Amino acid sequence: MSLLQYAHLIDIMARMNLRADATRFFLGYIWWVLEPLLWVGVFYFVFVTIMASREADFLMFLATGKLVFVWFSKSVTAASNSIIGGKGLVGKIDVPKSLFPMAIVQEGIYKQAAVFVTLVGILFINGYAVTATWWYLVPLLIVNYVVIVACAFVGACLVCLARDFLQLISLGMIFLMFTSGIFWDVRSLDAEKAKLVLDYNPIAFLIDAYRQIMMHATAPDMLHLAIIGAAFGALLCAMVLLMRHRSQYLALRALTA
Repeated sequence: MSLLQYAHLIDIMARMNLRADATRFFLGYIWWVLEPLLWVGVFYFVFVTIMASREADFLMFLATGKLVFVWFSKSVTAASNSIIGGKGLVGKIDVPKSLFPMAIVQEGIYKQAAVFVTLVGILFINGYAVTATWWYLVPLLIVNYVVIVACAFVGACLVCLARDFLQLISLGMIFLMFTSGIFWDVRSLDAEKAKLVLDYNPIAFLIDAYRQIMMHATAPDMLHLAIIGAAFGALLCAMVLLMRHRSQYLALRALTA
């Protein structure tokens, strides 16, 4: 299978999943945007109305962080179950096992594109201007994508080994949600703690980078971004090789899981 055929098949699988998912609900494709916005609304109510948060522009702060995190968490969680979920096809034909998590990630890109357009609209309505700094979103989005794909491949392989990893991945997403600065500002911590969080939690760094670019017109730390991209790029390459050379083993584990 050529790379072009591989990419085309991923896109077809993603579009089929999107159509199937949309037909299950009355509002269909509207849920792509509505669901993450409802999440933002719920957390805004909790932190502003109940907990009386005084964070400046908290709605924009929360929306930027939560909508970025939803892209990561939903893509990785769903992709982790993709090979097991596609075992009917896995048992019939020999296809690259990476197709299954990649199709889920591609599906997430379509959904996130709609969410991202909505986020830009919300920021614009609330007085945030598009500046030249927004060009930094290009490398940031690329690194964000590499992080998602690498984590999706790791999750998909682990779940093939034991379904129990699904529970651990879900728990890990909850842990990341509360430790990545979605509801609180990493930069409000003292310098030592802020550096610790940004250095050792790549999701926290990515979320903070989006806020710096879109809300504060400030360039992110490009060296740090490059290090994250290189580290997860290396992990992705290792996972591609592993899935290619252990394809039959992953198929057997998926079928017997």
